[in-house]
Amino acid sequence: MNTVINIIAVMGLVGLFFGLVLAFANKKLAMEMNPLIHKVEDVLPKGQCGSCGYAGCQAYAEAVVLNDDVPVNLCIPGKKAVADKVAELTGKVAAEVEARVAHVKCTNPISTSGKKFIYTGVQDCIAANLLQSGPKECEYGCIGLGTCVKQCKFDALTLNEQGLPVVDKAKCTGCGSCEAVCPKAVIKMIPVDAHVAVSCNSHDKGAVARKYCSTACIGCGLCKKQCAYEAIQMENNLAVVDPYVCMEKCSEQVCLGKCPTKAIQACTVVALKLKAV
Repeated sequence: MNTVINIIAVMGLVGLFFGLVLAFANKKLAMEMNPLIHKVEDVLPKGQCGSCGYAGCQAYAEAVVLNDDVPVNLCIPGKKAVADKVAELTGKVAAEVEARVAHVKCTNPISTSGKKFIYTGVQDCIAANLLQSGPKECEYGCIGLGTCVKQCKFDALTLNEQGLPVVDKAKCTGCGSCEAVCPKAVIKMIPVDAHVAVSCNSHDKGAVARKYCSTACIGCGLCKKQCAYEAIQMENNLAVVDPYVCMEKCSEQVCLGKCPTKAIQACTVVALKLKAV
């Protein structure tokens, strides 16, 4: 019995000794953090989205305060307002921040789309994509398991009754987290003032694309021919819009009326009014 008590006592003393050593070392070697880092971190949106290229808001705050080469406008969710505040705190110049929003390049309902097989595995798009590129017949379309929705730190994405992600533009910060996590590259960041965008991701030829989805881009090129400013190009059977050329030069959006499948859609209030006219 005495032996057990002695062992416990010795272990307790050893633990106490090392605890005191660690506490002393922690106090002696501790480095004080620049208080400006805390001030910068306080103005960041705390989404921890990583769109700035750093591992969270604190890491970016440290970098922008301690490194003169790190710009103040890397916080995409914070937009210009946060960039201006960080610039004011750090004494740096705030460059213009482009406002952008997520765009879903698929309108093929998950509930009614053709299936290659019935998927009952982990409810995650990345996991489902590992099995024959997902259950959907159109291998370029949204899988619909909501991985992007779970990834969004700002509650800007929801799944509608058709199983497709819907973007709340009022909440979307343009951080790009949903874009980065989508295994099909169905979500793309576009300028918030973009007039039109292609809501299709398929690179199949026309007949095949139309077989899988009635609203697919069939690569007919009519939109490209109608665009007087060469803002639309055909890339691997898919229409691709240069939003900057479109916003700068075009005020008619004739492509909206010429697309036979309505794969090109209006993005902004301005474009919707122009379409109505």
